[in-house]
Amino acid sequence: MSGHTHDVQIRWSRGDAAFTDNRYSRAHTWHFDGGIEVPASSSPHVVRVPLSSAAAVDPEEAFVASIASCHMLWFLSIAVEGGFRVDRYVDGAVGIMGKNAAGKTAVTRVTLHPQVSFSGAKLPSHAEIVELHHKAHDECFIANSVTTDIRCEPLYDT
Repeated sequence: MSGHTHDVQIRWSRGDAAFTDNRYSRAHTWHFDGGIEVPASSSPHVVRVPLSSAAAVDPEEAFVASIASCHMLWFLSIAVEGGFRVDRYVDGAVGIMGKNAAGKTAVTRVTLHPQVSFSGAKLPSHAEIVELHHKAHDECFIANSVTTDIRCEPLYDT
């Protein structure tokens, strides 16, 4: 697994904007090797609409989504190895912007709020679910690549 690459192409063009007046569109596209194209932009929290596109994915959202997605994929893999059948996994992940230790603006914390539904003869206990999330966090490539404080606060069915 080590040594492979992940290739992404980012495309932006000025169009007819002057550019030098700083009033250019931040909208652009991400192109992935599987052929998918994703509309992207700066966050409207950083650069106001219409210079940003509120309908597009911004880098901060993508960062939070990549952490949540990686965690989920590892969780599912570890759950199936443990003999558990997962029916549904939903995560309302939240990223918080702030100042990092160097005083730079950064996504300083991401909190995952996974809610997982299981079925079958073997249902995990509360402690086993906590352990599944702990192992998923330890294995997550993205979590292992960043200094952001990543927390997991599972939501449990009552």
